[in-house]
Amino acid sequence: MNDVLYGFIDYLLYEKELSQNTIESYKRDLEQFITYLSTIDTPIEQFTKTNVIKYMMILKKRGKATSTVSRSLASLRSFCQYLINIGILNKDPTINLKSPKQEKKLPDILTHSEVELLLSQPSNDTSKGVRDKAMLELLYAAGIRVTELVSLNLEDINLDVGFVIGGKNSSNERVIPIGKISIEVLSKYIKDYRDILIKNDNEKALFVNYYGNRLTRQGFWKIIKYYTKKANIDKKITPHTLRHSFAAHLIQNGADLKSVQEMLGHSDISTTQIYTKIENNKIKDVYKKNHPRA
Repeated sequence: MNDVLYGFIDYLLYEKELSQNTIESYKRDLEQFITYLSTIDTPIEQFTKTNVIKYMMILKKRGKATSTVSRSLASLRSFCQYLINIGILNKDPTINLKSPKQEKKLPDILTHSEVELLLSQPSNDTSKGVRDKAMLELLYAAGIRVTELVSLNLEDINLDVGFVIGGKNSSNERVIPIGKISIEVLSKYIKDYRDILIKNDNEKALFVNYYGNRLTRQGFWKIIKYYTKKANIDKKITPHTLRHSFAAHLIQNGADLKSVQEMLGHSDISTTQIYTKIENNKIKDVYKKNHPRA
């Protein structure tokens, strides 16, 4: 049995040219399945769909994540095709078996106090600090994606009316209102500090780096990582965390789902509905902590 498995590993390595990490995952999944077959005295050339189903159920009972069970089935499918190709199996025991449906993982969000703490980290009296604060405030105020943030030009923001254009020149283009705090910080950045950073008066980018060029996504990732560490917040924070927090906090404070969908630029409202689950979980937690009969 091991000879067959190692033959399959060689096939993945030399013919499919998969990465070492992927091959290790296949090997681990299949070794566990082969061990299971040995416990039920079933040769590899005789295992059935019933054996596969029972094995998947065992994995679930062991508390394995749905993603792990799905990956194990995918590994087994590939292995079965190999066994058919080399003549060990006549038919595929995994055919028509559906992978277990994976629940959508709720996005990580920050609490209101964590947002305040993060946004308070940049300096208020340096060009870099004010720029960084303006970016963080805008990301949370408008819920735009980091790609949209770094793609903004001066013309895409109107501080007098109080809005920013997200997803410009795409099917996702939308006008998003921004609040007075974000307007104040952006106004300060544009009027007093942006000219210090730019090297070319023709530069259109709203946010620029040390060299006066448009800030990149990678550049902003480094910025948010720096301030997360500075704030000593024990959570993994990405630019998308602020977008998730923007949506969740709006819904927590009574915003209707359709409006949040439009601001986020979601084509399907079911994508936006995940934020209501966060709110429902919060309500359940409050109930369990405070209801005398919970």
